[in-house]
Amino acid sequence: MILFFKTTKETIIAVEIDHQPKINEIEKLKWLFGEANVLETEHVEGFYIGPRREMITPWSTNAVEITQNMSLNGISRVEEYFPADSADAEHDTMLQRMYQGLDQMIFSFEHRTEPVRMIENLEKFNEEEGLALSTDEIEYLHQVAKQNGRPLTDSEVFGFAQINSEHCRHKIFGGEFIVDGKKMESSLFDLIKKTTRENPGRILSAYKDNVAFAEGPEIEQFAPANQSVPDYFRVKPIESVISLKAETHNFPTTVEPFNGAATGTGGEIRDRMGGGTGSWPIAGTAVYMTAYPRLRDDGGRPLPQRDWRILCPYGSGSINRPNRFS
Repeated sequence: MILFFKTTKETIIAVEIDHQPKINEIEKLKWLFGEANVLETEHVEGFYIGPRREMITPWSTNAVEITQNMSLNGISRVEEYFPADSADAEHDTMLQRMYQGLDQMIFSFEHRTEPVRMIENLEKFNEEEGLALSTDEIEYLHQVAKQNGRPLTDSEVFGFAQINSEHCRHKIFGGEFIVDGKKMESSLFDLIKKTTRENPGRILSAYKDNVAFAEGPEIEQFAPANQSVPDYFRVKPIESVISLKAETHNFPTTVEPFNGAATGTGGEIRDRMGGGTGSWPIAGTAVYMTAYPRLRDDGGRPLPQRDWRILCPYGSGSINRPNRFS
């Protein structure tokens, strides 16, 4: 069932719960939502802008976790909806949708599983779906299909393309380079690793756990003497290790910066916690790279284009256009 709460900001918060809540549970939710009022109705009239049915927002995930920490069980989704004057009100159609009334079906959607598709033409499927498979990879898939005695399915080809992508394999970044017919000694990745090998400095680990670790200063730790049982806190000096990492999520942050940034932050925390014997996340940063604004202060004619000093991948010369990755 869906419970509706009206906040002091006139927004509606919808809570999906698997049972009829008790009075004390409703009071906790009212307090959590800033002294919101519970609406004794299964349908809220009016136009509202809210998240798409199919997309559970990071805000909802955090809210559900908070309710669990408050000993509120059975809550699976919490979303906020903003009032609109009409169905034509401006909103982000990629992340949001316009609701004419909120009812018990706002989190429901009909999704029909598509039938398995057998891929007869791998080359055409590669172009249509933008899988970026190389000639060698397609030839490998042809051999696999021949060994299986049947064409590969769409999910099999998609799965291969994802796990064997540049993002996962660094095929180009770590591959051999032949310049003017001569094989280069190092790949691009090797050249980067060479710096650390020749000048390790205070680096303890790099290119192993998807995050690098460097020696830090001696610091004071304030923690229980025995962390496995309730105990007195004490201060003791420890040798710190500092983690260094950058997480890139260019596609999601371009399409939807907020959820994309949440994905990047999750990767940051996961990789740091997974390095060595464990770590404590202390702080995270987010950097958004945008195109260089070449407009004059008075809104007049654009300024001369900047020389980006980036070699064009399609030929000689430099790229003289805004590049959000620069």
